[in-house]
Amino acid sequence: MKSPFEIKKEICEVGHKLYAKNFVAANDGNISVKIGPNEFYCTPTGVSKGSLTPDMIIKVDGEGRKLEGKLNPSSEIKMHMRVYKDRPDVNAVVHAHPPVATAFTVADIDLDQYILPEAVLTIGEVPTCDYGTPSTMEIPDSLEPYIQNHDAFLLRNHGALTVGCDLNKAMFTMEEVEFNAIICKHAMELGAVHEIPGPQLVKLMELRKKMNLPGRHPGIEVEEAKPAFNCSKEELVEAITKKVLAALGK
Repeated sequence: MKSPFEIKKEICEVGHKLYAKNFVAANDGNISVKIGPNEFYCTPTGVSKGSLTPDMIIKVDGEGRKLEGKLNPSSEIKMHMRVYKDRPDVNAVVHAHPPVATAFTVADIDLDQYILPEAVLTIGEVPTCDYGTPSTMEIPDSLEPYIQNHDAFLLRNHGALTVGCDLNKAMFTMEEVEFNAIICKHAMELGAVHEIPGPQLVKLMELRKKMNLPGRHPGIEVEEAKPAFNCSKEELVEAITKKVLAALGK
């Protein structure tokens, strides 16, 4: 069993990775780990994830109330607590603002195309949750339709949330979400997104079952697999422009 210091140190290391990968800026993002039935370690508010040290980590209860620590928990701890309440299998939560994945939510483009075997195996389709005001219950409530079947969530105009059986799994899932979004964006810019064919998707899901991968997976609806997305760069720009103008009511 890991000591409290070891767990706090791991939280700091994940925070440093998030900052180094530009998944967060300034004091953005938050991390938490379940350490008991009603006890959790979490990152503090107002501190850059790039400069976290173990003594900064706070202990809170299931309501997000501080039990130990010099600093205060993030107001977004409500989002973490909702996950732990609804998903007893989850032992760690990571919230960050990976730029490309977040840009998909801003552009109102779903991250739901099956393009990389690794992403199909680990995360499947990533849902985009409704926009919610930070620090309120709106964001925790926006997870409700998806929380039981997914380990990765995009938060509209706000970032991403990933969960896991341990902190490494939650962090790996965050990396997978952003990497998948980057590849999808590049393919769109090149003019074509060709998804993995249905029969191959079935094989991947069989492989996932054999590998006994942890976590919740939404599954793959092969009959609903979308056709390849093909367009020129000009057509892509026009399509995005139309979406923006429509959102502005013009």
